[in-house]
Amino acid sequence: MKKELIDKTDKLIEDHSEEDVKETIFTYDNFYEKKHHGNLDYPVMVYFVDLSKSYMHAIRWHWHEEMEIIIINSGRTEVLTDDETFILEPGQGMIINQNVMHSFHSIADGNCTYYSLVFHPDFLFGHTNSYMRTQFLLPAQSFSILKALPLDEKDSWHESMLDILNDVIAVNLTKNFGYEIATKGYLCQFWSILISRLSQTADIPQSPQISLDEQRVKQAMLFIRLHHAESLTLDDIAESIPVSKSECCRCFKRTIQMTPFEYLMKYRIFEASKKILDDTNAKHSISDLALSVGFNNISYFNKLFKRYLDCTPTEYREHIAETVATSGSGPFNIPII
Repeated sequence: MKKELIDKTDKLIEDHSEEDVKETIFTYDNFYEKKHHGNLDYPVMVYFVDLSKSYMHAIRWHWHEEMEIIIINSGRTEVLTDDETFILEPGQGMIINQNVMHSFHSIADGNCTYYSLVFHPDFLFGHTNSYMRTQFLLPAQSFSILKALPLDEKDSWHESMLDILNDVIAVNLTKNFGYEIATKGYLCQFWSILISRLSQTADIPQSPQISLDEQRVKQAMLFIRLHHAESLTLDDIAESIPVSKSECCRCFKRTIQMTPFEYLMKYRIFEASKKILDDTNAKHSISDLALSVGFNNISYFNKLFKRYLDCTPTEYREHIAETVATSGSGPFNIPII
């Protein structure tokens, strides 16, 4: 990847106003709630992500219909899918295929930034079963290697794709006249290199992208999202899939390396932090907020809040107005969403 291309995109970020930069910081408000990236005519978005401003220095487990490509700008990032873990450094990137569950975590001090290009392949191939779609999109989706494909500038064919992707990022940050058609041209070049190389590699096994574990965990996550404020038990979560309690735990462990209960608790705390952010006039007591996300025991709620956010709910509320006013982000590195 040519250094001047990264330098160019860095300069574009620096040239934005403070408000523009805030808008480019990308965190998933809800990882399975549909977020529209662009629109039907132009389903493409570029984001600059600063993990130090994200909840727990991470982008939580999520998936989307679009393909996502990240390019590391600074620091080191851990990328997790349901069955693999990757460590990425500056000069590296990753292609994450459609509907693949994934999460991002900064390593060490949390100072990691990257560019995220999110686009729907329909932008290139249309919405119908055309020749182009059948010939060039569907075969690519069948390659198991493309579920999550790391890119490294030290590899010549990866470097050529990274150069093109940096051009996509640059034109979408400047948004000069005709940037949409330029983006389509660049992405067609990128796809041509990608599918050509994959089709020439005969020893790459082909298999379905999404495992049964991942399908089950996605379904359970959706159930938790809809019912997290209720008195949920492991039985309830397991029945929503449906599998036994032990198999439900194994699915979560194999897929996102935590138990269903751990996931439920983290989700509730995240929802509570958002409600405190929204409750700027402190109209609701901490006890009421705890009850609204499913906690009946205020002491346990305070304990978990402190564990995950390094502060109590009261401390979070007391510092929030001052911190938001001065920095635009919540205290203790919790993002304004």
